Amino acid sequence: MSIYPAVDALVEEFKATGRVVIVGASLAGLRAAEALRAEGFDGHLTIIGDEPYEPYDRPPLSKQVLKGVPADHTKLPRVRAIDADWRLGVAATGLDRAAKQVRLANGDQIRYDRLLIATGSRARPWFNPAEAALQGVFTIRTRDDAARLQEALAAGPARVLVIGAGFVGSEVASICRELGLAVTVAERGSAPLVGALGGVIGAIAADMQCDHGVDLRLGVGVTSLEGDASGHVRRAQLSDGTTVDADVVLASLGSIRNTEWLEGAGLAAGVSGVGCDAGCRALDINGVVTDSIYVAGDIARTPHPLYEYQFLSMEHWDNAVLGAEVAAHNMITLEADRWPHLLLPTFWSGQFGVNIKSVGVCSFGDEIVFTQGSVKQRRFAAAYGRRGRIVAAVTFDHGKWLEYYADLIERSAPFPPPAPGFDRPADMTPVPAEFPDPGGPTAMAEVVLTGHDPSERQAQYMPRRRLGPAVSPDSSTRKRGVS
Repeated sequence: MSIYPAVDALVEEFKATGRVVIVGASLAGLRAAEALRAEGFDGHLTIIGDEPYEPYDRPPLSKQVLKGVPADHTKLPRVRAIDADWRLGVAATGLDRAAKQVRLANGDQIRYDRLLIATGSRARPWFNPAEAALQGVFTIRTRDDAARLQEALAAGPARVLVIGAGFVGSEVASICRELGLAVTVAERGSAPLVGALGGVIGAIAADMQCDHGVDLRLGVGVTSLEGDASGHVRRAQLSDGTTVDADVVLASLGSIRNTEWLEGAGLAAGVSGVGCDAGCRALDINGVVTDSIYVAGDIARTPHPLYEYQFLSMEHWDNAVLGAEVAAHNMITLEADRWPHLLLPTFWSGQFGVNIKSVGVCSFGDEIVFTQGSVKQRRFAAAYGRRGRIVAAVTFDHGKWLEYYADLIERSAPFPPPAPGFDRPADMTPVPAEFPDPGGPTAMAEVVLTGHDPSERQAQYMPRRRLGPAVSPDSSTRKRGVS
């Protein structure tokens, strides 16, 4: 209780009669709903999802489901009853912040007092729509995606082509080899997993794939897919001039965050997600914290003090769960009692008989050192460093030590760190981690500033346009020399 009884009474009234809308029938959406009920929210709760299914578990889709576990067996368990109004199979298409309403594809408008954005991400499709429509071409993100790909693999294709050797692409390649299928992996980078774990670990992952019979093509892209007269994919043209015959193709090209429905809402929403503070409160386009809108899951971009307050988007299970719990708590709590979402991200992947686990943000580091085990045996631990401190760690079949490294990271311990255990490598000299150069700017949203006086000074997005000279959205920008 605070020293202001009237404020306490308003909080209790909101818990009893308020309206909370969650957009995203996802892991984050479900866990947020459960947390709200657990903390005493008895008001009206609406959960909106564009898929017809209640929230389900996504990690098994690229693992167990492809080996035959039915895709409809991935429904997430309920921790507690949530008594929600489920609006499934209908997408959110807009947000009116002034009226506090979410617009749906069927024309309905759902009013809220507090809103949680948990719309996550979707698979990036193959760039050519006609080629993407060929039979045998897949992406994998949803339950239906996994079911269709599982059926195609069970039919025994002559060869599978996986485009992209990130975690999902590598996991699918591993499953193909377990099923006895010939598989080619085409990766434009220098190694598998290079974007997430760097080139030093990527080289180990490359050897692992080759040792398990994967036809690994590095430093090449797929320029086109070709189909037969019946419209089924049959081969792919690669950027080095070679071709690969394949009757199943998985485009594993990363993800796109689902922010399009927020266009025009005035939030800090773009291709990288929705910006929010450490308490999961959404930021508007000017960087001002909103009072009634929260963000959780893959779509959230949160500043992290261990990583120089950079805004991080973390596509991890624990980020969705813990972020949802923080957002739910802060929705119905006075300012003095709000929680920060200070997750140290962890991730795991099973591929080619090896359990890979990481903690921290590996790509933030610029050096790596092997601290335990044997690279040759693919059973080791390695730490990442930046500016003399440890920022992340990765293990191959050595996951029991991850908690030790997590503790070092949270304490900003020096790098290279002291190695635990007895199985220390002979050489513990740090080397460059070999993360790829991020290159030039990508298609980020363009923002301009308008106005001059504090009452009219604003940021706004540029209209969608082709590349060319900058065009001010209104005359006030040009007159006052603001760029």
